[in-house]
Amino acid sequence: MSKYKHVFFDLDRTLWDFDSNSLETFQDLYNIYNIKNLLDCNFSNFHNVYKKHNNLLWDAYRKGEIKKDYLSVHRFLFTLNEFGCNDLKLAVNMSEDYIKLSPQKNLLFPHTHEVLTHLQKKYYLHIITNGFIEVQYKKIKNSGLDKYFTTAIISEEAGFQKPDKQIFYFSLEKTGAKAEESIMIGDDLKVDILGAKQVGIDQIFYNNSGIQHNEKITFEVDSLKKIINILN
Repeated sequence: MSKYKHVFFDLDRTLWDFDSNSLETFQDLYNIYNIKNLLDCNFSNFHNVYKKHNNLLWDAYRKGEIKKDYLSVHRFLFTLNEFGCNDLKLAVNMSEDYIKLSPQKNLLFPHTHEVLTHLQKKYYLHIITNGFIEVQYKKIKNSGLDKYFTTAIISEEAGFQKPDKQIFYFSLEKTGAKAEESIMIGDDLKVDILGAKQVGIDQIFYNNSGIQHNEKITFEVDSLKKIINILN
């Protein structure tokens, strides 16, 4: 019999296919704003420049160096700047549309529903996710994940972001779980896995991209379906 009672999941890139959904959303924006003709650049170049700025700004946001509104707009403004455009209004419009369109996408990783249906019969399921309130709750609902989870903890609401140990303590308190009877499942070794480990929560590293590492973790899988073998 499993010692676990509570299973915590990351959302983006663990259940919700962030990269595919984000790519679809960005393609929508590229077409809506006629970026090809406006900036004379192809989709791939525009998207790659955006990803560079988005990743840098998210890293700064996680460190508390910038605010949410700055991140939301400037990831687009900095991208436009690289193609010779300094249109703040356009950046604001793209930011608002991205936040509106992105959570409407609902691509999930293979076996998500199968695994959650299995686990729901035996465990209390919760989500711990970094992100914005107005986006993450909609993602969960629109992709049909809400029916599986007892609790969703979103970093903006909690006031802390993974891997800060405080968000894990916050999550344990909110769900009434004890660290020793909980397990965290996520795709990010530093943010999800080592974040949970530092507060005594066991971990399942969803390593579907084959990342090489030397960390001592509780379990590791390359497919969500293999979680059933661990939490049977």
